[in-house]
Amino acid sequence: MSEGPLDPFENEDEDLDDLMGPLSDDDEGEEGFGTDGLRRGRVPQDRRPPSREPGAAVAAANPGPPVEDDPRFDEVVVQILSRNPEHRIHPTLERVREACALLGDPQNAYRVVHLAGTNGKTSTARMVERLVREHDLRTGRFTSPHLVDITERISIDGDPITHAAFVRAWDDVEAVVSIVDAKAAERDEPRLSFFEVLTLMAFAAFADAPVDVAVIETGLGGTWDTTNVVQPDVAVITPVSMDHETWLGSTLEEIAGQKAGIVKHGSIVVLGKQEEEAAAVLMAKVAAERVNVVREGMDFGIEERTLAHGGQLVSLRTRGGTYTDVFLPLHGVHQAENAVTALSAVEALLAMPGGTLIPGLVEAAFADVTSPGRMEVLRNSPLILADAAHNPAGAQALAVGIAEAFTLSRLVGVIAIMGDKDVEGVLSALEPVLAEVVVTRSSSPRGLEPAELGEIAEDVFGEDRVHVVERLDEAIATAVDLAESESGAGGGMGGSGAGIVVAGSVVLVGDARALLGRRTQ
Repeated sequence: MSEGPLDPFENEDEDLDDLMGPLSDDDEGEEGFGTDGLRRGRVPQDRRPPSREPGAAVAAANPGPPVEDDPRFDEVVVQILSRNPEHRIHPTLERVREACALLGDPQNAYRVVHLAGTNGKTSTARMVERLVREHDLRTGRFTSPHLVDITERISIDGDPITHAAFVRAWDDVEAVVSIVDAKAAERDEPRLSFFEVLTLMAFAAFADAPVDVAVIETGLGGTWDTTNVVQPDVAVITPVSMDHETWLGSTLEEIAGQKAGIVKHGSIVVLGKQEEEAAAVLMAKVAAERVNVVREGMDFGIEERTLAHGGQLVSLRTRGGTYTDVFLPLHGVHQAENAVTALSAVEALLAMPGGTLIPGLVEAAFADVTSPGRMEVLRNSPLILADAAHNPAGAQALAVGIAEAFTLSRLVGVIAIMGDKDVEGVLSALEPVLAEVVVTRSSSPRGLEPAELGEIAEDVFGEDRVHVVERLDEAIATAVDLAESESGAGGGMGGSGAGIVVAGSVVLVGDARALLGRRTQ
């Protein structure tokens, strides 16, 4: 392979159906069921923020043309990034509650599906949002971290807000942020963090759109997570495993206790598959809050799944019934589990008690689901996959998914991992499916130095299977050469040949997607 940058691989935009506006205000403030049998929840007047001046976040909520730009965008992003990072937790929600109150409590202006968990949160959130949107409801989606562009974190009707809209959203909350920052300084507390500010921007943008349903993913943990000022209609906890031990605790029970913080009286709780220790903690919180709970394995699950070109065909069982032959354009049993979790959450939100959603809408929504950076094919010939797996459980799911969905005679990994992760655990999970590994660095300052990562990788893979390359573009080129050296090019699902997988860090995957010209929808 010749040296130099790789050819960009353009990502085609999704064809999105025209979306209807908000529901009519008939019987405002009361929940009822429409003629299609779906639950039509409305937000009471006393939970809605007061009207604000037109413009500002109203424009921020408008998806608008994707090319809309603003010369202040970079300046605003620098301002926000100058604050404490999202993983530096200040264990209180009072400052965010104060800011929300000054903004008119925008987080109360729409129904909320709140998600926590260790793995699968973002994929599940994207599925929930797409299912809700297929029911002609306007949606907001707040997820983290982003892969390429910070605006990916705040989406309206499935599309990231534009750069110009992002600036307007900042303008809408800036004065309140300054007030709360000043009060925090008087108490010798830090300013609102990067993540706290972004959360406020999302809340305000969703209220001003207005959206009918907001799908909100926690940033870290649950109890002290900035997003936990919402009162969710449905709380979803995806599988809990070991990760972020520095901040969440050193045992599975402690981590589950943090995730359980989103369980609140008045919500319906949907629990994905859990280890026994985590399940005990979560169910204790469910009992304490006296909430209705729906559990994978008992109330919902995968009835059947078969491989299909570009994904899998699944039959999903929920409390309401079974949805058969649903095409899911994502790979791996873990994505099927995410799908049935998302489906159960949307049933709890929209369907009549004990009822199902309209099968045709479910099929259309799942067929259109995307999850960038999750076993994503960035390029073919040779196959280049990217996956954001960054803990042992995620890496294990990736290894199983690759072995199932792709027939490859030789697979080489391009790996960079954050210094605070279980590096050996991630590498050990991937070792059985990788012929060789190229360790490199991502753009994150928290990343482990390639030389140090290489030493750990040698303990797992052996010296002969490990290569250290500082730059990502050169690392991918090296991996391609290594993959093709003893295998014919090609690969792909159902084929054979060479393959490369970029994994170990969300930031690394974002870097690779940018390098290969992928745009996140």
